Amino acid sequence: MSNICKKCGLPIELCVCETIAKETQRIKIKVAKRRFGKLTTIIEGIDEKEIDLKDLAKKLKSKFACGGTAKKGTIELQGDHRDTVKQELIALGFSPDTISN
Repeated sequence: MSNICKKCGLPIELCVCETIAKETQRIKIKVAKRRFGKLTTIIEGIDEKEIDLKDLAKKLKSKFACGGTAKKGTIELQGDHRDTVKQELIALGFSPDTISN
C-alpha cells in the first residue's frame, strides 16, 4: 500500500500539492555584493513549508555549476545568475508571472 499525502489525500505518487504551491509563490531574484567584491544571487519568497528548498537549491547549484546554500527561506548562489535563474525556475514549473528581478 502506498503512502497518502496529508494535504490533498492522494497517493504520494499522484500528489499535486507541490505543483499547486509552485504557481502561488511570489519569487524575487536579486544580486548582492559580498565580501571582497564577490556577487551572490539571492532567491527569496519561496515558502519552505510547501517546497523543498534544499532540493531546489541542489538542482540550481548543479545546473549553474556554482556553490550556494538554502537557509532562512532564501537560496543563495555564488555569482551573478539573475537571467538564467529565472529561465531555470520556469523550466522547473514555477509561473513566469510570479518571478520578478
